[in-house]
Parts: sequence; C-alpha cells; structure tokens
Amino acid sequence: MPAISPARRAAFRVLLAVERGQNHADDLLRADEVSALAPADRHLATALVLGVLRWQIFLDQLTRPLLKRPNARLDAEVLIALRLGVFQLRFLDRIPDHAAIDESVELTKQSGHRFAAGMVNAVLRSIACSSLLEEGRVEPAAVQAHPAWLVERWISVYGAEAMHAICRHGQSQPRMTVRMESPAVQDELSEAGIELAPGELLAAARTVVSGDVTATPAFHEGRARLQDEGSQLIGELAAIAGEGSNQGQQKILDACAAPGGKTLILAERSPHAQIVACESSPRRLAELRKRLAAYADRVECRLADAAELEADAAFDLALVDVPCSGTGTLGRNPEIRHRLQLEDLPRLAERQHAILRAALRAVRPGGRVVYSTCSLEPEENEQVVAAVLAENSTTRQISLAPAIDALQQNGILRPEAAEPLRRCLTPDGALRLLPGISPTDGFFVALLERWA
Repeated sequence: MPAISPARRAAFRVLLAVERGQNHADDLLRADEVSALAPADRHLATALVLGVLRWQIFLDQLTRPLLKRPNARLDAEVLIALRLGVFQLRFLDRIPDHAAIDESVELTKQSGHRFAAGMVNAVLRSIACSSLLEEGRVEPAAVQAHPAWLVERWISVYGAEAMHAICRHGQSQPRMTVRMESPAVQDELSEAGIELAPGELLAAARTVVSGDVTATPAFHEGRARLQDEGSQLIGELAAIAGEGSNQGQQKILDACAAPGGKTLILAERSPHAQIVACESSPRRLAELRKRLAAYADRVECRLADAAELEADAAFDLALVDVPCSGTGTLGRNPEIRHRLQLEDLPRLAERQHAILRAALRAVRPGGRVVYSTCSLEPEENEQVVAAVLAENSTTRQISLAPAIDALQQNGILRPEAAEPLRRCLTPDGALRLLPGISPTDGFFVALLERWA
C-alpha cells in the first residue's frame, strides 16, 4: 500500500476520535501516538488537527457543493479525509497539492472506504484547481468557520466589529506565553535556542517567538510553564485583591483549581498564606498535587466538588475559576464550537451559580471572592453574578479598578498595560477581555465581597 506520512496518519486518528466524541483533541495530542513522533511530524500533526477543527465548518461548506448528493451523510472516515485534504490545499502553502490529495485518498482506502476514494480524489482535485478561497474572502471565511448562533449572539452583545475580531482570533494560532519561576530560567531557555519577547500585559510574561519550550528541561521540571496572559492576570488580580484581608496568616480557597496555573500564582504572590486547592476529578487532583508539590507545606490539594463546599466561613479569599463553555478560547480549543449548543448555557450557568454561592459561604465576613470564566457569554458571566447578588443581601460587587492600579504600582503590570485594562472594565467594575481586541484569550472576572 502507498505510504501515509506518520503526521497525517496520527492527525486522521485524532480527528476521527474527536468526531466520534471519544476524547478531546488536547488530550489526544498529548497522548503517546503523537508525542512519540519526530518533532517535525509532531508539529505537522498538531497543525493539521487544530487547523481542521478551526476551519471545519468552512471546509464542509467548500466540499458539500462538489458532491453528487450534497446532503448525503458521509462516513466519518471519509469526512475526515476530505477535511484534511481541503485544509492542506487551502491553508498550508508548503504542502504540495499532490501530497494533500494522494494521502487523503489513501487514508480513505485504508480506513475501509475504498469505494469512496474516487469521490475524495475528484473533490480535492476540483478544489485544487478552483479559486474558492480568493484573496479578500478570508474575513468572511473566519466568520463562516464559527456556528451561526454564536456569531449572531456576539453581534447582538458586542457589535459587528468586535464579532469580526473574535472570529479572527478564533482562527489564529494563539501566542504561546511562558511564565518562569525566576529570571535565570529565561537565560536557560535562551541557551536552549528559545527566543522570547516581552508579554503585552504582565512583566513576568514572555511570548515565545521561536523554539519548542515543551522540549526543554525547564518545562518538564515546572520551572517554565505555558499560560495565557489573561489566565495569569486572573491569578494576579486574585492575589492582589486578597492582600491585607487578614493581619495574621491568610487562608485562601481555590475552588476549581486544576490544572493549577492560577494556584501557583496565588502561592507565589502570597508566601505566608495557607491555600486549599479543590478538584472534583481524582485524575486531575493527582496531576494538581504533582504540579504543586513544591508548595506542599502550605497548599492542601483536596478532592471536593466546588458546588458542595462546607459553609465554614473560614477563608479570607476564594478564587472561583468555574467550569464554563470556553467560548473565549476557540483559537486554543477549536473543537468547542462543534460540541457546544445553545441549550448547554443554562445548564452551565446553573452549576456556576451553585459554585459561586458555595464560595461565598466559605469566606468569612469581610472576605472576598474572585469569580472568573473563559467564556464570552453573558449567561455565564454578569448574569451569574447578578443572580447571586440578588439572592444575597450580605454580598456586594467591588470594582477591579483599584486592583489594576495596585498591580501597576507593584510593577506586576507592564506600564503601558494598565490603561487598556481599565477600558475593559464593565459599568459594574468587572473585567471583560475580548479575544482579538485584548492580547489574550477571552475572560470575565468579577470581585465580590461578603460584608456580613
């Protein structure tokens, strides 16, 4: 049988598993089949998987009119082979057309659909000879690559200009941002051939310009970690918001702690605090304990459901980074757009509501709760906060403007970052970062205080 490159074979299997709902792309791309590939093949496989998932809706729109029966239901293997071929033809300039076409045809045959190989060949050759993605159509293509119901919502909530920015961001490879435990780590990464540039928000953040950070000892040993600047900012805001809340030893709750990036920031910025980091999944809890091992003397990793926390009013600060739809991270997690449905939002909001209520019960009078999501949807953000405030007369929302000022004064923010962040504050003082407008994924952060 004609050879199929290891990268395309691995990408095909990952995409097939995602299509069948068997696992998430992120988990599969870190599994043995992909991680064991040679670096060039691993990078190509990752680019193929994420690229196809980002552009899948648009790819199908290009393909369907070329089928004899445009509304016919295609077998998953045939559909994946077509998407892989079309994506390479239209978006990967360095891939020869014949390689994209021939290997997609061969993937179709070897997956047990030899009868469909001629159709795959004909469709891909037709696309290769056409101008279906002419210059000037990239912007509408980015919009078309998102579910129509999401696009309509974003226009309604944020306006057409912001919607286009969100969609462009959703189709781009996110910047890889590194946070290092000390300045010496940057020198170590530089010696390993990693080129870094300053981040746009945080003094401690560095953007990867070139090189593979994940292949370095610093990454594997936890001295350099990948974390979006918006995610880092949430940890920084939580730490600064809780400063001075207790003259003795501060007690902090991280209610939804895994994978632990924000917990690490809390531990670094609050060296005298005792932290309880909760996670409801035993597997993720084990990973969390491993990641936080250096702080085991003052960070307790606890198996617990964040919505069922004991109401002991013992904590000075709680960070509640709730599970959410993730619509602010579609560039990083493109498959979300294919899984998420409108009817999922009320279910997610109900759980977020329960978690925020539990966190407020867990803090003492005068204690604060930082509520955050990586969602763009109002149902998961300001509507959750408003619902909790409406039912709890002993809680108020506090503007994050003073926290931003404090981060600037302490040198945690880059000098030029504070004013753009202030412009991202909502009328209620919450912080909303829109992808494509802010230099981060999309996030929402609100600060609440229990005063009795």
